[in-house]
Amino acid sequence: MKREERRQAIMDLLIAARAVELDDLADRFAVSRMTIHRDLDDLEQAGLLRKVRGGATIESGTQFESDFRIRELQDSDAKTRMAAAALELVEPGMTVMINDGSMAALLGARLTEKAPLTVITNNAAVIERLKDAHRIRVIALGGMFNAKFNAFFGVITETALAQLRADIAFLSSPAVSGLSSYHMDESVVRVKRAMIQAADRKVLLVNHRRFARSALHRMANLSEFDAIITDAPPQDTTAMDRAGLALTIATGTPAPSPKE
Repeated sequence: MKREERRQAIMDLLIAARAVELDDLADRFAVSRMTIHRDLDDLEQAGLLRKVRGGATIESGTQFESDFRIRELQDSDAKTRMAAAALELVEPGMTVMINDGSMAALLGARLTEKAPLTVITNNAAVIERLKDAHRIRVIALGGMFNAKFNAFFGVITETALAQLRADIAFLSSPAVSGLSSYHMDESVVRVKRAMIQAADRKVLLVNHRRFARSALHRMANLSEFDAIITDAPPQDTTAMDRAGLALTIATGTPAPSPKE
């Protein structure tokens, strides 16, 4: 097996299992541990994985989030259910704001079901999917393109958001701990914060796997959101329960309206 084929196979294994062990990879591909080390080093340098003791993972860390291309292939059922629940909060005629992320990209593609709409987004996947959509007006937020997140960030993006207003904003987070959401990238946090400030209603979309995790930068208090949608019950919601924060579990049935 050629080097590039082996590295693609490693990524395929990671997408399926989320983590791999170095010794298992060496045995599977009949190569030395040093060869696998080099493969993992190069894939980590490309931002596709995070090396851990004895192997590698694509699970997020305090300073790591996997590439958009990887996340786009994961948890399709969970994302589909969360997108359906989020879509229940959208009404024709609204101005809808959508942030970066693979979950948001899936939701963005379904917004045609609620046309006519105006959609404000920095998500390149949403822009691509809606640019020719009938009765959808897209306001594409420019800025510095980040391939890892497949979206635009920076001063230009933030300045544009300061001049806009939306009825509802859908935001995602790779980490929720206690009563706060977090992100590992400061520039991403600044744009998400600008979206929070620019919307009348704010909805957080977060996979249940991302609860009880932290990241380098604090993004927002959970109390800043009018609705929090996830795909399955997190293991521990004690802090949210004590704070009186409701959690919408996307089961495929319509989601309740957000609080006033």
